[in-house]
Amino acid sequence: MSDYLKDVRHYDAAADEATVAKIVKHLGIALRNRDSSLVSCTDPDELKRVRTNWVEKKLGFTDTAKADAAIESVCTAMKADNTKSRVTFYYLTAKALGALGKL
Repeated sequence: MSDYLKDVRHYDAAADEATVAKIVKHLGIALRNRDSSLVSCTDPDELKRVRTNWVEKKLGFTDTAKADAAIESVCTAMKADNTKSRVTFYYLTAKALGALGKL
């Protein structure tokens, strides 16, 4: 858990530990596999899964243009990071959409 929190705080120093813990719990078993614990911004299918499974289903956003813009902004923010943690990516996406309180 502390590694996830440390990575999130690299991008948001004020990140709430309880919020990060909720994302970790939501992702559960997916975090055990290296491939599924990372997000690839160069894979359109992966970004669509993030939008469908995280933004639409979990956060309840149906505005695909706004969702795609938030996802793209996170890709830009994490551009220098070759291994984009799914926990951090999801946290930053929720933050960009103003939805951290929905977790």
